[in-house]
Amino acid sequence: MKSILIIDDDSRNTFALSAVLKAKGYTAFTANNMVEAFAILESGKEIGIILLDIMMPGMDGYDAIPMFKSTPAYKHLPVIAVTAHAMQGDREKCIEAGADDYVAKPVDVDLLLKILEEYLK
Repeated sequence: MKSILIIDDDSRNTFALSAVLKAKGYTAFTANNMVEAFAILESGKEIGIILLDIMMPGMDGYDAIPMFKSTPAYKHLPVIAVTAHAMQGDREKCIEAGADDYVAKPVDVDLLLKILEEYLK
């Protein structure tokens, strides 16, 4: 089974998400910023999907998604935007930036698992 890369600058979020995913049988790697994320991607780990926090210092998700999608080695990876921004229009903005799907925080675990199942089958 391919692994999940969680990119979020809040260690509480990465800890909680990775704990839930590991309990469900997934392997999860975490990155606190885009530099760490690209290091993990380049390490040869079998990443199957990216869960990306949109609002991060430095490079935010809106800038990162087009980078993933324009890089030949990563453009096939589904990117799921995970964000506390759940206002009307935020989902559309994430999708327009290139995200494959969107999950609002606090994360609905059942919804997230359904999305993961869809993209990792």
